[in-house]
Amino acid sequence: MKFIKKLLLIPLVVLFPLLSVTSSIRLALTPSFIQWEYNRPDFPLDDYGFTTADRLRWAQYSIDYLLGKVSHSEFSAQVLPDGTPLFNPREIVHMLDVRLLTDIVLKIWLGLCLFFLFILIVAILGKWTHAFLKALRDGAQLTIFLILATLLAVWLNFNLLFTKFHELFFEGDSWLFNYSDHLIRLFPLRFWQDLFIFIGACALLACLIPILLYRRRKTSD
Repeated sequence: MKFIKKLLLIPLVVLFPLLSVTSSIRLALTPSFIQWEYNRPDFPLDDYGFTTADRLRWAQYSIDYLLGKVSHSEFSAQVLPDGTPLFNPREIVHMLDVRLLTDIVLKIWLGLCLFFLFILIVAILGKWTHAFLKALRDGAQLTIFLILATLLAVWLNFNLLFTKFHELFFEGDSWLFNYSDHLIRLFPLRFWQDLFIFIGACALLACLIPILLYRRRKTSD
């Protein structure tokens, strides 16, 4: 029984960073983040004419596409009020790549949620919730270390981190665009900087939950 418990607890520690980050990514794919980001007073204006309302509309439409709420054919045929395509063929290919990656991330997130819930039920039935909380605490501490290191990299050289991220997940230079392209105008570099920080901050806040719960449980014992 001890071997089985240990076998179940080790993945909790290792997978907690992935759970906290994917949960934060899912939170970022909500209208709330878009509304907050584009309405920030220091968010850069679009030099080519997109208003904040335009950005909110088409950014949310793009996210709905990533989440599978908009079909690829509809997305590819979407035009702006003046009749110009929302995205050119190169941008559409990249958005399809991002959609496929998003689908994988969300499936991983759902699988992790179900796995952690399963272990929680087993821990409650086996009366070892203290060990369960300790494993979550250890995973949270590991997550904090990894996130702080990533945030430091963002602060020191975000451009390099951004480039390496795209080189890892996308082939060739399919993710490079002109400043006048709609994709860049909707999602400028500042957007991605804020997104990385948002995901890291949310994951850090998520880490506080198991840490505080474990301390409270340990104090009450």
